[in-house]
Amino acid sequence: VQLVESGGGLVQPGGSLRLSCAASIRTFSRYAMGWFRQAPGKEREFVAAIAWSGGMTYYGDPVKGRFTISRDNTKNTVYLQMNSLKPEDTAVYYCAAARDPSRYGVPHEYDYWGQGTQVTVSS
Repeated sequence: VQLVESGGGLVQPGGSLRLSCAASIRTFSRYAMGWFRQAPGKEREFVAAIAWSGGMTYYGDPVKGRFTISRDNTKNTVYLQMNSLKPEDTAVYYCAAARDPSRYGVPHEYDYWGQGTQVTVSS
């Protein structure tokens, strides 16, 4: 199983980025998918998650109303649209897959992780 994130980069405050995560999981549509982030010196933080069907989405408080998670099960890909970015959003963003999570916001509920993509918000 491989998860590959893309779309990170440098953006000015108030700008937008869209992250993608391509999954080489044969049964991708049966997995919940999540995004987490980790800034230097801080613990990994829950950003967003989406149920296997795409019918339910969950967000961490710092990103509610600004970020949107979505998935395309025909492409084995999950997305994170990030708008109104702030300097405090700067972190490495990780994609993760969970077969049957009971708590979407908890890292150890996830079975597979990507290598991460850097997002830097700075003027």
